Amino acid sequence: MYATANKKMLNMLILDILKEHSDENHPLTQQQILRILKRDYGMECDRRSVKNNLEYLQEFGYEISMEKGYYLMEREFEDSELRFLIDAVLFSKGISGAQAKDLIEKLKKQSSKYFEPKLTHISYLPELHKVDNKQLMYVIGVIEDAIENEKKISFIYNDYDTDFKLRPRREKRYIMNPYQLIINNGRYYLLGNYDNYDNVAHCRVDRITDIVISDEARKPMKCVKGLQKGINLPKHMAEHMYLFGGEGSRILMKAKKSIFNDLVDWFGTDFSVLSEEKDGYTVSLCCSEDAMFLWAMQYNTNVEIIEPISLREKIGERAREMAEKYDSQWRPHEHI
Repeated sequence: MYATANKKMLNMLILDILKEHSDENHPLTQQQILRILKRDYGMECDRRSVKNNLEYLQEFGYEISMEKGYYLMEREFEDSELRFLIDAVLFSKGISGAQAKDLIEKLKKQSSKYFEPKLTHISYLPELHKVDNKQLMYVIGVIEDAIENEKKISFIYNDYDTDFKLRPRREKRYIMNPYQLIINNGRYYLLGNYDNYDNVAHCRVDRITDIVISDEARKPMKCVKGLQKGINLPKHMAEHMYLFGGEGSRILMKAKKSIFNDLVDWFGTDFSVLSEEKDGYTVSLCCSEDAMFLWAMQYNTNVEIIEPISLREKIGERAREMAEKYDSQWRPHEHI
């Protein structure tokens, strides 16, 4: 909304009206545009001025239909694209509820007023889990600046306490060499290297507070194990699916045919099918052993790790521990 009615701004006011009040199914007449100009902007003009300014906007590059009323034929975002972006914000676990609401309101303004009634799932969806870190957007901005300028950062890293509030993990600040922001499972992570070590590290961005950019240049990626050749993000994510540190190892395993789609979901196409059996495949891929341990436990009898032997033995030992725990009789009073 503009504070004053300035005839020099007439074309911009008309453009705003077309953006908010028109689409292919709701074209505006000249009379309707005149009415909105007077009602919302306190500006009076004639039909000729409206027509002239619509033509100016066309000359400037805006695609405006003039056949059966006036409306913008092309917008920066299609409604389907806005719906995708809004859902991405809505289901993101990495931002607070207030931040999500603010972003969604900004996205809704990229279409006409007729778009909002299509978003009934926003009003009726139950409250989703959101982070409690109100510094998140600021933290992301600082990290982006540090990455661009190749500087180190220092920050306080937090964990949730039993009152569900963030508390510092330790008093001493963490010093990190930042290389890449990534999103995994709806949350922001920072891919970097802790200054006193030589391996890759990941940390949750929504757990970071009190971040400061250092004047000191960050450690070159070539000095960090696993990043000597730079960051191949799809490959890195496949090898570090739970974002554990460390280098990837060659994994040999058997997987049932019923989870082949899951293999593609988790590892993309960067794995090899070595042989096919009656009910499954023998597969070779590269992955962090710590991540593969959790993944294999998740898929239990649908997979069998063959190599490395140390990982196979670790999974077998954990499986025996679980069997022993769940085979024992559970007595409620012993756990109170």
